[in-house]
Amino acid sequence: MNPIGLRACYDEGKRCAETLFFDYHRQHDMDIKVARIFNTYGPRMHPKDGRVVSNFIVQALLGEDITIFGDGQQSRSFCYVDDLIEAFVRLMNTERGFTGPVNMGNPCEFTMLALAEEVLKQVGGKSKLTFHLLPQDDPKQRQPDISLAKDKLNWEPKVSLQDGLKETIHYFKKTLDV
Repeated sequence: MNPIGLRACYDEGKRCAETLFFDYHRQHDMDIKVARIFNTYGPRMHPKDGRVVSNFIVQALLGEDITIFGDGQQSRSFCYVDDLIEAFVRLMNTERGFTGPVNMGNPCEFTMLALAEEVLKQVGGKSKLTFHLLPQDDPKQRQPDISLAKDKLNWEPKVSLQDGLKETIHYFKKTLDV
């Protein structure tokens, strides 16, 4: 990670929070649970939150071109919010002393291009894909290893990207009144 790059506040902020939690745990014998959340999406996202799923859906619903950074081959995994909440509940119900960190996300990867195409397929309309320069330090791949979540929480995501997008698009149609 680049500690002074454009993403540094985001990347380093997460690392700092984990460090502080574990220091507090050691110093005060406080029971903690640490979850590492990977890309999550679903209804009630803010239309301008800057995340790729909401960006693509809003652009498609408004008939705007869909902005893809780089060549669209960088990959991400997307976890539907209901699945993530289930993981949180299971983590909070683990025995005292189990701290994690536990990766919470969907291990199924999709390229940005595949995500954009799925959004276009579900929304319809006349939006086109436009390609722009990849931002500095943008990761090429994001895929959580959820083996600990499977083992300790008996959890893995259930909602497919296609089904989750359907619900999320429905929400944005109502929110944007389109």
